Amino acid sequence: MFFSPFAVPIVAIIMVGLFPILRATARRMDAQARQGSVPADVTDRLERIERALEAVAIEVERISEGQRFTTKLLSDRTSASAPAAHAIAAQPQT
Repeated sequence: MFFSPFAVPIVAIIMVGLFPILRATARRMDAQARQGSVPADVTDRLERIERALEAVAIEVERISEGQRFTTKLLSDRTSASAPAAHAIAAQPQT
């Protein structure tokens, strides 16, 4: 392979010239990432989603309370009617 005598200095000049620009660009990108600025419309949307999610959680809790209440009523009714059913079945038929 044959390199031009000017190839190494040209590459060195390009590297020396581009390195500060690339470094500044990387630092700027890093600073923007650290800021974490979120647009106001996104923040508002997230707050609305959070309120809606809390409302859904409250409704789900109400549904589960109703289900527990209904289950308790049904279990109380079946346990109360079970002795009566046994008594009717034990009576002789005439």
